[in-house]
Amino acid sequence: MVGFDPAAPGAALTPEEAALAGSAAGMVTRALISPFDVIKIRFQLQIEHLSPLRPEGKYWGLFQAGRCIYTEEGLSAFWKGHIPAQLLSIAFGAVQFASFEFLTEVVHKMTPYDSQTAGVHFVCGGLSACSATVVCQPLDTLRTRFAAQGEPKVYLNLRHAVSTMCRSEGVLTFYRGLSPTLVAVFPYAGLQFFFYKVFKQLLTPPSKSADSGGSVLSLVSGSGAGMISKTITYPFDLFKKRLQVGGFEEARARFGKVRNYKGLLDCAVSIAREEGVRGFFKGLSPSLVKAALSTGFTFFWYEFFLDAIRNLKDNGRESNFTKEGR
Repeated sequence: MVGFDPAAPGAALTPEEAALAGSAAGMVTRALISPFDVIKIRFQLQIEHLSPLRPEGKYWGLFQAGRCIYTEEGLSAFWKGHIPAQLLSIAFGAVQFASFEFLTEVVHKMTPYDSQTAGVHFVCGGLSACSATVVCQPLDTLRTRFAAQGEPKVYLNLRHAVSTMCRSEGVLTFYRGLSPTLVAVFPYAGLQFFFYKVFKQLLTPPSKSADSGGSVLSLVSGSGAGMISKTITYPFDLFKKRLQVGGFEEARARFGKVRNYKGLLDCAVSIAREEGVRGFFKGLSPSLVKAALSTGFTFFWYEFFLDAIRNLKDNGRESNFTKEGR
């Protein structure tokens, strides 16, 4: 069960156990959804005047983009930036779920509110994601740049990227796009946890309401929650990606027009003026596919690993009890 629930068997999870389950869930999920993430980022960074007659950009459809990337850059291109992306997923999952379990436990012990309500999950989920975002933003910036670059590569490896960015742009460049990220991540993550809780309550039969996750129900509930929350907050994700590649124009030139935005407001106004309102939702299709898979698998694997940890603890207790009985 996601979130502190005093009625659930084996409810006493340590922050370390929640962090371990969150890291493992993030790692497995990232490996599965990386191709959709690369395609989504390519769409988000593409700039062109929208034409009702014909597509003007390099990428204009999910399958066309996938085929184009595969033909020009090979199969491995779908896992570009995978190392910083994996580090991001592991760190983000650890901080987010450890914070979420801690916050829901605080709500249970120190407030009159029920820690298992969807409203509490919205607030705790949003706050936990903000904490994880501040910690992990440099890895997100690196992931975006690796996924954005084509051939020939600007950054040869992670070490080369870090040293080049520090030398040419300064340390603060790793926090490009932090403002729209924080603005978006609270409602996005909060809505994920909110709708996940709502869907689990609606879809779980009353007789099995105490059962924990690691099931198809977790996958379905998480997928629905991911698609709804992503659609609502999508423009901020696009703003973040555009700002993160500022100073990275050389690698973007072959994909079409490039822009250097002064900040969040300038980015939003420029997109509206040059690309229209539809420009705020570029890459939404691959992003929704990714969000459905990512959120669904994250909750699925998180509850799966929580069950595994609880089973190991229970087996350990039984083993100690047997030894003491002898």
